[in-house]
This record gives sequence, C-alpha cells and structure tokens, in this order.
Amino acid sequence: MAGDTGERPFSDIITSIRYWIIHSITIPALFIAGWLFVSTGLAYDVFGTPRPNEYFPNNQVQVPILENRYEAGKQITQFGN
Repeated sequence: MAGDTGERPFSDIITSIRYWIIHSITIPALFIAGWLFVSTGLAYDVFGTPRPNEYFPNNQVQVPILENRYEAGKQITQFGN
C-alpha cells in the first residue's frame, strides 16, 4: 500500500467554508479584471495589436488579397499606396 504524503485530501478542501469564501471572491475578480483589460483597450496597447478600426486605412475599400505569389512584393507595395 502506498504511504501517506501528509497532504490534505481534496475532498476536505472543497468542502471547507474557507475554500468557498476565498474562491467566491477571487474567481469573479479575475473575470472582471479580464473583462476590463479587454473592454478598455488596454489589451491592444499591451500586446501591440491594432484595434478593429485600425486594420485597414480609411481610403481602402477592399481586403488586400495577394493573387500572384511570385509578384507578392509588388502587390504589397501597391496596397500601401
């Protein structure tokens, strides 16, 4: 038979009032913090990704699609103009 590691059984932990008090605060707090991180736009600033309205310039009407893989360099410079 395996020996006892001295750790507290998981069933004792999840039936503990202290466990539920701690987690009833931390889990919603993490959810709210994540929501604020994304909704305020801070996630765009931290990770350097463009905001949804910055993907394409205002004068661009269509999505830039490369049509010829060998002429891709020329097509990319045309998209920038």
